[in-house]
Amino acid sequence: MNTGIERTVRFVKEQLKGAEAGHDWFHVERVWKLAVIIAQSEACDREVVELAALLHDIADPKFHGGDEQLAITIAQNHLKDIELDPATMESVLYIIRNMSFKNSLESSDEQLSDIREMRVPLRELHVVQDADRLDAIGAIGIARTFNFGGFKNNLLHHPQMAPRLQMTKEEYKKNTGTTINHFYEKLLLLKDRMNTQKGRELAEGRHTFMETFLQQFLEEWEAAR
Repeated sequence: MNTGIERTVRFVKEQLKGAEAGHDWFHVERVWKLAVIIAQSEACDREVVELAALLHDIADPKFHGGDEQLAITIAQNHLKDIELDPATMESVLYIIRNMSFKNSLESSDEQLSDIREMRVPLRELHVVQDADRLDAIGAIGIARTFNFGGFKNNLLHHPQMAPRLQMTKEEYKKNTGTTINHFYEKLLLLKDRMNTQKGRELAEGRHTFMETFLQQFLEEWEAAR
């Protein structure tokens, strides 16, 4: 492990002390490990992948009044502190800025064309994005979803509240639906949004586990009524 990675690990652990359990150091560590696994099957810059994975949730806007710039500022200051070269720094910051699910809700074919022409680190973005999405599904994803729902005091389920399947980025950010609806609004969509072959392979079993859980949950809910 290079010195910059080691210092970043220590930095993130310190920054995320006391964070909500679904977005704490252990979440970051899992994403980091998954990103390394996926990167082994991709022609990508390993340093960019690891740094972006480690810093991707350094200041999640959900816990900072919706501020989407704070994470970039904190990450940039840290990367300058470890004397990362400017080109690598820009790649890492680009990934942090663009990897979230909510940002994908406003993507268009025209924007994607512009991105390709800019020669941005798409392969590295795809690796880190897949790693983060994998940690949002399966058994860990279920646990994280209910932990965050409890943190926000959201309803577990309400049969008369249908999932909102077509939301803009702003609508998604303001959405206060049930925890069960979140599976249909986001988590069950992630398997088909994986970018890499390895990501798709790893997503299959996790996706199936969620489907089984939801079937059992809804059967028990209906039986208790």
